[in-house]
Amino acid sequence: MASQTVRINGDGLLLPGGVSVRFMRTLRLPEQGTHVLPPGLGAFPLRRVEDHADTVPERWRARGGVMLPVYLREAMWLSFGSSEPAALQIGVGKVCAVSGEPWSDHLVRDPQNYVVLPRQPWLDGINSGQGTVRQFVAVPLGMGATVEGQVTGEETWGGLQLQNFPLSSAALAAWRERQRRARSLARSGPVQAASYGAATAPSGPPPPAPGGAPSGAAMGLGVGGSMRQEVYEDDRPVTDWATDPAGRVYVHLVTPPDWRRITGEDPPPSPVDRAAYTRAGLPWFDYYDADAEDLTPTDTLGAVRPVGDWLGDDHEPWQAPTPAQTQPLKDAGKPGKPVADGDW
Repeated sequence: MASQTVRINGDGLLLPGGVSVRFMRTLRLPEQGTHVLPPGLGAFPLRRVEDHADTVPERWRARGGVMLPVYLREAMWLSFGSSEPAALQIGVGKVCAVSGEPWSDHLVRDPQNYVVLPRQPWLDGINSGQGTVRQFVAVPLGMGATVEGQVTGEETWGGLQLQNFPLSSAALAAWRERQRRARSLARSGPVQAASYGAATAPSGPPPPAPGGAPSGAAMGLGVGGSMRQEVYEDDRPVTDWATDPAGRVYVHLVTPPDWRRITGEDPPPSPVDRAAYTRAGLPWFDYYDADAEDLTPTDTLGAVRPVGDWLGDDHEPWQAPTPAQTQPLKDAGKPGKPVADGDW
């Protein structure tokens, strides 16, 4: 299968065509108001499902892919990289995080069901339009709190699904020629871009871990607070893209107790609390690309309710970052064994 060429590369995934994806730990935002981008607190560890075939559920073996450990109500964002243009589909429980439509094996422009790399440097949540997204937040299946549950009425898949498409041969050759001409004209040197998510959590012991989901519970993604982030509209015709994906991968979300049982490893400590991060003066981020068009919101994703409606209020006090802590951003090892694909 195509996804046999997907590999774990350090703390991220490497998909065919030079597309990289990292799953970043972060601070959970309040569910009221609109905020700047939260900091990165390091990448989630990744493990191949097939390396733990004796301890994972049978349905995971059938789907293949990778897994990562996540706490109940822990937030994450996805960091992307690509050396050449690529279209990347992101599913949350097989619901498109960009369009709200069911998972599809082909690219669609109306509504757009993918992000364009490298123009889209990251995605922190589902597309809520008007320059905002709703933060990805982990919740157990079975409560109806996931995006999947609210959009489809069922919670069957959970986790994340990724699939990437390269440019067609003709479109890629034309792009490479434009790049060659641009390089021959440019003699001013590379532009230095700020790094989103390079912050480190404050030193000292981690706070007590929040309660996890029940042992053996499958996890999916719901939504939390709103933040300022555009999901960019593709400026190419859909015919510029290849008709077949280069690779795909299923990402299972594992509770910390199950991660320890399955892998024999301790999960990372719970993320540091927001007030401690802000008191330490560590950075938050703001990003804006004046040359790109933001996708309009879809009714489907706009109606998704936050996880607090199911799990109750967040009792951790919110301490907003100071203006000096908000940093503006500009455009932004050897891989391991192939990751097995399965039936999904």
